[in-house]
Amino acid sequence: MSQPVALVTGGNRGIGLAIAQELKDQGFLVVITHRSGSAPVGFESISMDVTSTKSVDDGFTSIEEKFGFPEVVVANAGITRDGLVMRMSDEDFVDVIDTNLTGAFRVARRATRGLLKLKKGRLIFVGSVVGSVGAAGQVNYSASKSGLVGMARSFAKELGSRGITANVVAPGFVKTDMTAELDTKRRDEIEAAVPLARFCSPQEVAGVVAFIASEKAGYITGAVIPVDGGLGMGH
Repeated sequence: MSQPVALVTGGNRGIGLAIAQELKDQGFLVVITHRSGSAPVGFESISMDVTSTKSVDDGFTSIEEKFGFPEVVVANAGITRDGLVMRMSDEDFVDVIDTNLTGAFRVARRATRGLLKLKKGRLIFVGSVVGSVGAAGQVNYSASKSGLVGMARSFAKELGSRGITANVVAPGFVKTDMTAELDTKRRDEIEAAVPLARFCSPQEVAGVVAFIASEKAGYITGAVIPVDGGLGMGH
């Protein structure tokens, strides 16, 4: 029996790489997409720009020809263009929406072709706690992550009868290169606001994604699963 294929967009570093490693450990043949940088050792990889429908289509065609249809698709690729709203340009807003939200749509839409043929599968969108609680300086980012929720739930309703689930995993503040750039004062403020009083590890997010990808989670769809140390509870 051939290995099931999992696709992780933006899987060459941070949370995406941790998810890819966890899925590989769970027995998936993992294909990572990346737009820039080098592909990590030990993984199949392909260049894909989620802001381009042609790039997404070409990438999926290549994956399908080489490995088969991905039955687990993790839409993780994302960017930030933080800034106070009064100074936020149209370009900064549109670019973040185009990558984080429309990009996830392009990937999930193209993935659906294969999932319908398989008559099973998992669409997993990597959201964020700021999608529900908001964040000063992140109007664009929080809007993009909030949008994933409505989109995932619509996919869930449209595809559920075919055995395909769609869920959002919503991390809080995670120890990555991005958060490592925060100064000590800001890190302390964030940790003080989190009931568990610490940042999340990429592996903790990856463990939840791997569970949602597993057969054990077959009856979970349209859900937002927080991995945020309690930061967003009640939202």
